[in-house]
Amino acid sequence: MKALITGGAGFIGSHLADLLVELNFEVVVIDNLSVGRLENISHLVENSKFTFVQADICNLDIIEPIFKDTHWVFHLAALADIVPSIENPTDYYKSNVNGTFNVLQACRKHQVKKIIYAGSSSCYGIPDEYPTKEVASICPQYPYALTKHIGEQLVMHWCQLYNLPALSLRFFNVYGPRARTSGTYGAVFGVFLAQKLANKPYTVVGDGKQTRDFTFVSDVVSAIIAAAESDVSGEIINIGSNNTYSINRLVELLGGDIMYIPKRPGEPDCTWADISKATQLLNWKPKVSLEAGVKILLSDMEYWADAPVWDEKSIAKATKQWFEYLS
Repeated sequence: MKALITGGAGFIGSHLADLLVELNFEVVVIDNLSVGRLENISHLVENSKFTFVQADICNLDIIEPIFKDTHWVFHLAALADIVPSIENPTDYYKSNVNGTFNVLQACRKHQVKKIIYAGSSSCYGIPDEYPTKEVASICPQYPYALTKHIGEQLVMHWCQLYNLPALSLRFFNVYGPRARTSGTYGAVFGVFLAQKLANKPYTVVGDGKQTRDFTFVSDVVSAIIAAAESDVSGEIINIGSNNTYSINRLVELLGGDIMYIPKRPGEPDCTWADISKATQLLNWKPKVSLEAGVKILLSDMEYWADAPVWDEKSIAKATKQWFEYLS
């Protein structure tokens, strides 16, 4: 069967491509490389079951023919990051909303069997309840979160109106090998691991007591496959670790000195997914604890050797507009 991944050269997408090739799928990756990296998929290029197409999902005429005879579509392509979305909301709307519209139109035309959308837990904003259920209030704090939620609404609407089988998975704080050094997914790990390599202190936001639902990438990928294989459609489902961990605990596992920097507005003190829906509908459960996940990352630090090393001053400069708009 043919599986197509938008954003397949990115962090989560490249791991998904690995597993699909292993499962004997014909895998096609579409990525414009604005966020993704060729290094993430270089080991797949010579595989006869793998095809890479450098293209932008905002260009429907170019991407639409690629969807022909596709069984599953995994729509992971998106612009991430909080500050850039505040600075350039037009780019985010174009990629995350218009791009999603194009993917849906291509899926509809070629009658794909199922589309899995990479939703974001950022749509909840600062939740009132933990663990947070899918029915919690939607309160995006910045354009990235808003545009990802609008994309999700498009997917659910196309599912309802055009009978396009679809699921949206709201990911919580994904981390693991190939995690981005900045941005929404795995940001703190990229920052901390680069600092560790450079023997610099970890820049811990606030008092470090805030907790995050750190979810290892292999668990996320297994959830994506479970969603595609299921008969479930038209649902929005949280994907998390079934736990929440403090930043101080993460630093303890990594080992090293700490520098505390000001708490950032618009960030929740806790993220923690209620995953009972995923367990019930997809028969899925996470397997990798934070302790095990950090051990895997520390066993191979090479990926972050060229990552930017952030310090108190560079972070303050990069997040200046964050404080201006969200305070």
